[in-house]
Amino acid sequence: MKDHNVHLTLIDRIILDSYKIMMEGLADYLGGGYEMVLHSLEDTEHSVIKIINGHHTGRTEGMPITDLALQMLEEIEKDGEKSYISYFTKNKKGEPLKSSTIVVRGEEKRIIGLLCINFYLNTGFSEILTSYIPAISTHSLVKTETFAKNMDELIFSKVQEVRKTVLADDGILPSLKNKEIINSLHQQGVFTMKDAVVKVADYLGISKNTVYMHIRNVGVTTEKKNE
Repeated sequence: MKDHNVHLTLIDRIILDSYKIMMEGLADYLGGGYEMVLHSLEDTEHSVIKIINGHHTGRTEGMPITDLALQMLEEIEKDGEKSYISYFTKNKKGEPLKSSTIVVRGEEKRIIGLLCINFYLNTGFSEILTSYIPAISTHSLVKTETFAKNMDELIFSKVQEVRKTVLADDGILPSLKNKEIINSLHQQGVFTMKDAVVKVADYLGISKNTVYMHIRNVGVTTEKKNE
């Protein structure tokens, strides 16, 4: 096999570091059955610069790249089109893993690293469920997400959702309903969307100046709370 060590630029290092954060998010989402390894090709003898759930293969940061990872890299390079390859393998104990090797590209589209994901196939079903079912998850929060066809539909959907909640709350005075709706929409980032103020005003049947006034009041209230 050829020498895969590469010289990393400052931009290359920033790109590799950004993958470390992504790995932490993926690991939290997928659960403990997944091992994630980030290899830097700057030094293949100490290529592992980030690893999560390394107990599945017994690896730690600073360890070398594996022969299989190098083989997968060569297959990807020969293909010329793919930037990843998935396969099945085993750890040192002979336990089955489903794996994927994904290339990390830096400046000028050079391959500067590898992101390897290994799923431990002997992971208990109960452990998998812990990560995916809110009722038994120890850290997940149930959130709603709107899948709209366009921004107009998204804004309208959020206004309808918030308006329904506010109108059903008897603890909010009728004269303050619109203010509370604007406050909630502001907290959810709706007014960062293009023309959101005008569209919200139209949906609520109030002037855009009224919307702006409530948004300013939200900002003043927030500033006082932070003082």
